[in-house]
Amino acid sequence: PALGLFLFTIARDPLRIIILIAGAFFWLVSLLLSSLIWFIAVKTSDPRDEPLQKGLLIFGVMFSVLLQEAFRFLYYKLLRKAIEGLVALSEDGCSPISIQQMAYVAGVGFGLMSGAFSMINLLADALGPGTVGIHGDSQLYFLTSAFMTMVLIFLHTFWGILFFHGCEHRRWWEITAVVVMHLAVSGSTFCNPLYVGSLVPSYMLMAAAAVWAYLLSGGSAQNLRRFLLCK
Repeated sequence: PALGLFLFTIARDPLRIIILIAGAFFWLVSLLLSSLIWFIAVKTSDPRDEPLQKGLLIFGVMFSVLLQEAFRFLYYKLLRKAIEGLVALSEDGCSPISIQQMAYVAGVGFGLMSGAFSMINLLADALGPGTVGIHGDSQLYFLTSAFMTMVLIFLHTFWGILFFHGCEHRRWWEITAVVVMHLAVSGSTFCNPLYVGSLVPSYMLMAAAAVWAYLLSGGSAQNLRRFLLCK
């Protein structure tokens, strides 16, 4: 699905590709910074203190989420400046791409980079040694991880639309909602290996975020019905 989003909505437009790559870069920088902070915290703590290590892991995940959203805001500010420059350079005084389109492409960039790193970790585990589930653990690890990666890609796409809309119209509660949803989805992964506890809430939040982003983008039930009926 993520590849389909890229091929059918982004790949043919050079400007969208640039925005996507820049968005992926911003997500990557946020991950590197949060990883550095977590690495320093782990190295300076007692590795034999299991409660402390678990607390540091939770702190690292929550801090990474907040840092990602902070970089999403910085990317919005950068794109807003870019739109002003494009308007100044255009002959008709109009930007070749709207802020809504930028929000979508930036969200896909965040999601694709997030999914790429998730897949790299999965493939590294798949190389072995060992057999999944040999000690009685769930044998659905790779399948559920793939579904979790997919939902995160879509969520980042929808969060980008919601976040940019909140920044554009100064609706700070929309930005807060995005941060809370991101924290909730990331926190739900601590329910693993009880995968129902992470997948079901994540997909429910994805459905809610998809409807919300669709409505904010100007969508309606009538337009959706026309699309489904190919009218």
